[in-house]
Amino acid sequence: MKVLANDGISASGAAAIQASGHELSTTKVAQNQLIDYINEEQIDVILVRSATTVRKDLIDACPSLKGIGRGGVGMDNIDVEYAREKGLKVFNTPAASSDSVAELVMGHMRSLVRFMHDSNRQMPLEGDSKFGALKKSYAKGAELRGRTLGIVGFGRIGQALAKLAIGAGMKVVFSDIHEDNVDVELSFFDGQSAKFTCENVGFDRVLAESDFISVHVPGGDLIGADELSKMKDGVVLLNAARGGVINEEALLDALESGKVAGAGLDVFVNEPTPAVKVLMNGKLSVTPHIGAATLEAQDRIGTELAAHIDAI
Repeated sequence: MKVLANDGISASGAAAIQASGHELSTTKVAQNQLIDYINEEQIDVILVRSATTVRKDLIDACPSLKGIGRGGVGMDNIDVEYAREKGLKVFNTPAASSDSVAELVMGHMRSLVRFMHDSNRQMPLEGDSKFGALKKSYAKGAELRGRTLGIVGFGRIGQALAKLAIGAGMKVVFSDIHEDNVDVELSFFDGQSAKFTCENVGFDRVLAESDFISVHVPGGDLIGADELSKMKDGVVLLNAARGGVINEEALLDALESGKVAGAGLDVFVNEPTPAVKVLMNGKLSVTPHIGAATLEAQDRIGTELAAHIDAI
């Protein structure tokens, strides 16, 4: 089959696809030229990440397509149900990037409690002239150990984050409409392992009891002004799921009032042009939607996509 990886693919994924005898193109085709390219090249499978969209118009206009693959978890850039109604196979790689996203969230947490996100902005500008003042302004850091992390959405990524947080000495509670209490297993470098039970306390208790709250749901306007008002003063929020799950305007108001001490955002409402007032806020640790962007995750994503193509 002819496969177009329009948003790129790892070297190992490309090798796996080609080793199975498929013809792979990694040409980056502009969205407005994609229909013509697919039809001219008679593409059987299109692979995308977050940049390319596959909507009804493309599906209807490209009869050669047999499959649509998303290198990652969310498929909101694909009209999934419509494609399946038309007989196309639609697949993603939900397990491949869990650890990478979880580690990024932990990175944001550690950065925020020690002001590293702001220090890395200010030290190059004023470190040589205001070293003492900066040292004083960052002197009230905090430790993660002993704090409570509330996770909203306890799927693969939520559970991967729970393992890292437990390893850091945190208490983990969660809210999930699909799960009861969950045993998570930590595996260590020497082959030992240990199980810990995480309790599903429900959404309201996660809001009320958590020092840190991380959201891992596929979308929706989940946390706005009302939900923020129910949280502890000085809470830290994290969103590496979907832009808008935490309402940005409400978050900025809560940061200004001090209700929220800080937030780590990897996703934004207006990607790829997030609001400047969000990007410039000194209480935010921000990254450009890179949750799955590790070499290890991209290798796993590529080989999983190859397996799906073989199945087609």
